[in-house]
Amino acid sequence: MIASFGYVSTALTLFDSSPSKTMTFATWSKLEKEEREQRLIQLTKTNLKNTLRIVHYNIASEFPLYRMSSSIVPLATHPEVNWDYLKYTREEFRAIGDLVKANGLRVSMHPNQFTLFTSEREQVTNNAIKDMEYHYAIFEAMGLEKEARINIHVGGTYGDKDSSIARFYENIKKLPAPVKKAMTLENDDKTYTTAETLDICEKEGIPMMFDYHHHMANPSSVPLEELLPRFIDTWKGTGRPPKVHLSSPKTEKAYRSHHNFVGSDYVLPFFKMVKAYTDELDVMIEAKQKDLALIQLLQDLSKVRGIKRLTGGTLLIQSLSAIVTAHG
Repeated sequence: MIASFGYVSTALTLFDSSPSKTMTFATWSKLEKEEREQRLIQLTKTNLKNTLRIVHYNIASEFPLYRMSSSIVPLATHPEVNWDYLKYTREEFRAIGDLVKANGLRVSMHPNQFTLFTSEREQVTNNAIKDMEYHYAIFEAMGLEKEARINIHVGGTYGDKDSSIARFYENIKKLPAPVKKAMTLENDDKTYTTAETLDICEKEGIPMMFDYHHHMANPSSVPLEELLPRFIDTWKGTGRPPKVHLSSPKTEKAYRSHHNFVGSDYVLPFFKMVKAYTDELDVMIEAKQKDLALIQLLQDLSKVRGIKRLTGGTLLIQSLSAIVTAHG
């Protein structure tokens, strides 16, 4: 199995490279009208410049995957700001997209936990649609809307999971078809299990983003060996390998929280299991130390018998017979 790796948003290796510099609505409100726009343009262009720097760094490091920041454009979806950011930044967006395409990177974004389709409140659903359209517009400006992915969770249960799932099916109909085609759904660590998320993905034709750490924190009643082939099948026809999120628990007590790094011992049982079902896998590392955690994990995994590092961010995972498989 070929496993390709990436990390989230910020490259800590680079100096002052945050792609999500922002300001609050309160700060924006205190500025004069002309200064408001200038500050927003300046911040957005800085974020785009840093995104471009990070993409160059990923190419040089041979990291095939990258999750872009959702906060590239400050206050992009705030109803009272409503500014035309593309008017001033089309060239910068296109430069990033051209670089991504020229080097075959696979990119994604992950809206926040408030972007969901299970709420009883119409305004929450409307805001979710607006946020998804914002993410899609960014990828469209980059020329990446047909290949990039926008990942969200199913949402809340509001005391009745069955009713919430029924609302998801109704509310998701309001999402424009091109935007829905770009989305993925991820199992979470408290509410919607792998099996429940899979059911929704299969019914809606949405690829599933499998999070191993979340699955361990919130296991399904169905064995993971039965779920993995179904998860992989949701990616058929997308032109992309199935994709997973990997992280390690901070502590046993704070199990759901992400550690600074990702422990190879924690993820090796998963690799041993999933390699039986797919020849390719995309792996997004979620750790507080970002690219540093990815580099450390790649170094650790490449020392394991049966794993060979092919490039800076790609591993060939062969026999892992000595690894003990443990899962929820």
